[in-house]
Amino acid sequence: MKVLVLKGGPDAERDVSLKSGSMVAAALRRAGCEVVEAAIERPDAAALAALEGEVIFPALHGPWGEGGPLQELLEADGRPFVGCRARAAKLAMDKLATKTIARRIGVPTPPSRDLTPGDRCDLAPPLVLKPIDDGSTVDVLICRTESEVREGLSALMERRERPRRRVMAERFIEGREITVGWALDRILPVIEIVPAEGFYDYEAKYLRDDTEYVADPHRAESWANTRSRRTPLPAAIVERASADALRLIEALGARDVARVDFMVDDDGAWLLEVNTMPGFTDHSLVPKAAAHAGLSFPELCRGLVERAALRGREAHGTPSRNQPPHGPGDAGGDTTRADADRGATLESR
Repeated sequence: MKVLVLKGGPDAERDVSLKSGSMVAAALRRAGCEVVEAAIERPDAAALAALEGEVIFPALHGPWGEGGPLQELLEADGRPFVGCRARAAKLAMDKLATKTIARRIGVPTPPSRDLTPGDRCDLAPPLVLKPIDDGSTVDVLICRTESEVREGLSALMERRERPRRRVMAERFIEGREITVGWALDRILPVIEIVPAEGFYDYEAKYLRDDTEYVADPHRAESWANTRSRRTPLPAAIVERASADALRLIEALGARDVARVDFMVDDDGAWLLEVNTMPGFTDHSLVPKAAAHAGLSFPELCRGLVERAALRGREAHGTPSRNQPPHGPGDAGGDTTRADADRGATLESR
């Protein structure tokens, strides 16, 4: 099986995506797949069609790569791909839309507001200001006074690379951060994130090696050899967060893999956001949770590719393995990509 791994993209999380894509490609090779890696910017349909591969693994993060535009291209391309379809990608990337769905199904989430320059926020500090459609804690500000809120909003709105970006304010939850991964139709062990200092920002996520990741934080033995030695979280909170994560994933229509982030205080777990293409770096949380559940990184990546290939096979049938590749210069007139490549098949392990 030849897998096309896409990485890069035009978003602020490009560097993270390049790391994710490289690690996914290496893992798939270890799992026995033939891999084509492509570092992309913002390809059009013809450029995507020219890239070889029976199944596509789009390891991109951010509004374009994870939030719908790339998924629309992939759906039009017709080859099976890892991850959710465009509609679910758009919903999950929009934090306010995700929170609306969460409230509708009874998942607690902090009060929030959509802000524009000059708005007076009716939520009292402390607040978190952040872009509505970015991840990796890009441009997240914790504001503890009204003046910090005003200054922070102006700063976020004036970012030259995203002059028309949408920004939200959310009530700051002082507590502990946990994340619930989901892959291959299973909820993974909950992980608590313990930054060495401050909050879990971009640097703590990807650059520092002193952030602690504690799986099963409701178990006393999980904390025995940690630096922080925290009191275990109540098991009921961890179980509720896992259940809420699964309900939200299903409500959004996510597919294959996702990660749901929560803050925990005395009142329970509060939803922050959902990632439909979480990181696949050596610092990333879904691979860590999968490993704790006994699923190696190559097994995880190959499993995701196999699920995508199976969808393609079930949707379109299985023509000969020797069918020639389709490209913009191939004969066939109005033959679609789906017709040409619907034979994505699985090789034996």
